[in-house]
Order: sequence, then structure tokens, then C-alpha cells
Amino acid sequence: MIKVLFICMGNICRSPTAQGVFRKMLRDKGLEGLIEVDSAGTHAYHIGKSPDARSVQTALSRGIDIRDLTARQLDDYDFEEFDYLLVADNDNYHLTLESCPKEYQHKVKLILDFAERTALKEVPDPYYGQGNGFERVLDMLEDACEGLMIELEKKL
Repeated sequence: MIKVLFICMGNICRSPTAQGVFRKMLRDKGLEGLIEVDSAGTHAYHIGKSPDARSVQTALSRGIDIRDLTARQLDDYDFEEFDYLLVADNDNYHLTLESCPKEYQHKVKLILDFAERTALKEVPDPYYGQGNGFERVLDMLEDACEGLMIELEKKL
């Protein structure tokens, strides 16, 4: 089983959206039993809370349901447990690396390292933004998850 963990700051916008996107892709391809997906935040701000309502609505508009997810904080066992720890932005990437034992640091990457249609390396946090920030984030995450799926299918 390949295990993927998506990480952002509070685990209510970017990482649960990525989890939802990737979970749907796995379901659509019949790969749920071969690849496991989860999400976490580097901070404890929202532990036990549902994803941000704007993330939920944006995801639902594309047939992705993340209403069942709850925020959790990145834990020490995650570094050993997961094969891929995919982080939304540079700040949280560095926080994740600081917490990660050296023998697992090769697993930590930026989510957008797998994107094929964007040259950006960071998924912006839409939490305080206005306008179509959540749509833009979802576009970026769908792109990255498609690239990730291509890589993981080669390993199955």
C-alpha cells in the first residue's frame, strides 16, 4: 500500500481539498485499496473541525465531497507511516522538514512538484483571500494530483 499525506497550515483549506481531489481520483480508477490518502496541518488551530465552508462548496461544485473530513495536526508517526508527505507551501514545507527525522526527509515534497500545467511551486492559502482563490487552489491541486497519480500508477 502506498500512503500519501497532504499537508498545509491548519488542515481546513488546501490539504483537505487535495485529499478530496486525490481520493476521488483513486475511487474513479478503482485504486482505493492500493493507495491510501490523508491530510494534516502543521498547526493545531483547527483540530477536529470540518474543512472551511468555502473549500467544501468549491469542491462540491466539481463533484468532490470533503464534508466528512476533520482537521488534525501532523504527528511524529506520520513521517514513518506515509510514503509521500506533500506540502502546500514553502513555510509549511520547512516546518515539516524541521520536525521530520533525517531518515524520512526524502519523503517531504511540495504538492506542486507534481503539477504539469503550472510553474508555481506554492499553493496559495485562500483562507483570507477574496474572489476566486478557492477555485484557483482547486485548479492547482487537480493538476498536481493528476501528476501524482501518473507517478504512483508506475509503482503499482
